[in-house]
Amino acid sequence: MPDVTGPYAPGTPCWFDLMVPDQQAALDFYRDLFGWQGEVGPPETGGYAVCTLNGRAVAGIMAARNPDGSTPDPMPPTVWTTYFATADVDATEKAVTVGGGQVMMPGMDVLQIGRMAIVSDPTSAVFGLWQARDFAGAQVVNEPGAVIWNELVTSAPSAAATFYGKALGISVAPMEGTESYFSLSVNDRPVGGLQGLENIEGLPPGTPSHWLTYFAVDDADSTVDALVRAGGNVLKPPFDMMAGRMAVVQDPQGGTFAIIKAESSEAA
Repeated sequence: MPDVTGPYAPGTPCWFDLMVPDQQAALDFYRDLFGWQGEVGPPETGGYAVCTLNGRAVAGIMAARNPDGSTPDPMPPTVWTTYFATADVDATEKAVTVGGGQVMMPGMDVLQIGRMAIVSDPTSAVFGLWQARDFAGAQVVNEPGAVIWNELVTSAPSAAATFYGKALGISVAPMEGTESYFSLSVNDRPVGGLQGLENIEGLPPGTPSHWLTYFAVDDADSTVDALVRAGGNVLKPPFDMMAGRMAVVQDPQGGTFAIIKAESSEAA
């Protein structure tokens, strides 16, 4: 079901946010593209904006800031981050480091709503950890305007599969009907995908391992047209594939994501 009313099982992608130089411009862009509503948050949350789709939390947008509130120089890249549910951020941090990953931002409490950390896997793909308290994560998935899929694109699929199995309890298996694409599952439920960098045509040389966030849309082609009119960039034009019709794009500030008109609903 698109509405999420209960807690996310550990290892499941549960939240998605974007860090940008110009927060208000990003809020305006995604409002027009996906129908989100959101505004700059209060100072105690660093201005963090929780965006909603039809009144339900769907994703976050924040301004790039140093811990002291100053503007970074140089400015970090604009990126979407996928957060995975965990019952214990600190214990998962330890599992990440034991598995060869790194802690980029140690566990920290976010008011009373949860505890978070930012880490990377052994192939340098960055992701977040979320230990829910008052806020479980996205309240809507798998419908137009919401996240429908998360995909690890990695330089070392075998090493990544081992790492995520041990650190997050995610099982990895070949996806039926494909030769080089793997399904990520938690408790036998698909939660994402994995493929090697070498399998993707047209990637710029030196593209690092990364998590790619997919948003569901009603029409991939018309969404790409709207994105271009709003100043976005198309990295891979709409094309048909096994799961539907998709494209890989960037927002006007360089945040990369995918859109897909899916043949059927998949778990976010």
